[in-house]
Amino acid sequence: MPRTPQALKNAILGVILGFSVQLCAHPVPDVPVRGSFLSGGDAEVTIEIDPRCFEADPEKAPYFTPREFALAPTVRREELKRLAAEFAARNVEYRLEPVGRVSPEFSFEFTAPDGLAVRPNDEAVVLTGTWRTKVTAGIAGWQVRSKAEKGLSVVVSNAIDFVPHPRVAVLFPGEEGFVLDLAGVASREPAKPRAEGGKVEDGLATFGSFFRQGFVHVVPKGLDHILFVLGVFLLTAAWRPLLLQVTAFTLAHSVTMALATFGLVDVPPAIIEPIVAASIIFVAIENIFRPVYSFRRLAVVFVFGLIHGLAFAGALGDVASATGSLGVALVGFNFGVEAGQLAVIATAWLLTFRITDEQVRRKFVVIPASALIALAGLWWVYERVLG
Repeated sequence: MPRTPQALKNAILGVILGFSVQLCAHPVPDVPVRGSFLSGGDAEVTIEIDPRCFEADPEKAPYFTPREFALAPTVRREELKRLAAEFAARNVEYRLEPVGRVSPEFSFEFTAPDGLAVRPNDEAVVLTGTWRTKVTAGIAGWQVRSKAEKGLSVVVSNAIDFVPHPRVAVLFPGEEGFVLDLAGVASREPAKPRAEGGKVEDGLATFGSFFRQGFVHVVPKGLDHILFVLGVFLLTAAWRPLLLQVTAFTLAHSVTMALATFGLVDVPPAIIEPIVAASIIFVAIENIFRPVYSFRRLAVVFVFGLIHGLAFAGALGDVASATGSLGVALVGFNFGVEAGQLAVIATAWLLTFRITDEQVRRKFVVIPASALIALAGLWWVYERVLG
């Protein structure tokens, strides 16, 4: 019987363990910046900041809940507003062409993530800053640049006369967004809402931004999704069952992601996230005690894929709805998610393809890796239900 090289075994277990040590992570909060410009020159820019952004490690910081907000004294609330103003100035740069850099004076208020008043059943409370200004004659463009820290991304969207621009930019630190054409906006008479076009380059740029965001949502940020995909991979080394499971998972999460993004399905994260964690436990335990592929396994993966799709849709949130090309954003994000999943599978295959003996594979790869994955899922269930 061939033996598995010790270095290979250590690498496999090290990858899984590396994922498991970050079990307390929540998704890193994006920083949406939205510009609204009206004929005649009136303009409003808003920025949404999750209080977790103020922490050294936003992923490990807990949400600022409606209950905490209700109990927070005035001094604490004012301190958070001050931190938000400093964060907005330090992490995002704003430019009006040809004037150059400008310093918006945001007025911050506590809101729900959708911009509405805080409600008791909201998952989190955020700080929404608003800057109202005037676009004067001669202003030709508006641009945002990300200087974000701690792995955050700045998501830029705009509207002219209440019509969303078809291009949305997801900016990583150091990146500049496109220049929004404002030429003539100040001198035009207020008019009815009008479309800004829908150029091919705008659609491609939006697709590219959300493709990258979808990929990053899986690798490296989506540890729970990574472990589920690894659990699917570990059941069998045969390519046909793996292909069928990946296809079922893809179809399922694509359906629910689309339904949730378009507002046809709305399930609170407090329900979705524990089920996602439970799905990780289920496939891992099945790998250990029921290591045989069957139609039942395919159905299980499909059902859990529906749940994961709702979790993926939460990553789009109000960002996607801010664009006039919602369908393009959704497709780009979905393709990015698929690319991330394929990257996980490819990495797992490269680490294990030399192990051709099935008994060795189960003893040194499937059972220990599945056990670690199950423990990770168990901790997430505990954290997401009682944490």
